[in-house]
Amino acid sequence: MPVDLIVLYRPPAEPEVFDRHYRTVHVPLVHAMPHLLSLETSTGPVDTQNGDPVHFVARLRFATRADLGASMGSPEGEAALADLANFAQTGAVVVTADMAEA
Repeated sequence: MPVDLIVLYRPPAEPEVFDRHYRTVHVPLVHAMPHLLSLETSTGPVDTQNGDPVHFVARLRFATRADLGASMGSPEGEAALADLANFAQTGAVVVTADMAEA
C-alpha cells in the first residue's frame, strides 16, 4: 500500500526566495532520496477549508512505510530534512498517510 508524506508549508516572509530555493536546491535533494516513487507540488494558490494560510504543498510517495522510514533515515533524507531550515523558517505541517483508491 503506498504511503504519502504531505507537507503544507506556511507562508514565508519572502515567497520568491522560498520558491527559488525550493525549486533549485530542495527538489534535487528530495529526488536523491532512495525509495521515492514520486514528488508532486502545488502549482497555484493553495486554499484550506478552515482558512489556515498555506503557501505551498508537496507530496512525496513511497511504496511502503518501511521505504519511507529508510528514505528519511538515509543520508539523502537527512540532507533534505536539514535543508528545511534554509527556506521554511515559518514552518510546515507534515502528514503521513497510507493511501488506497476508494
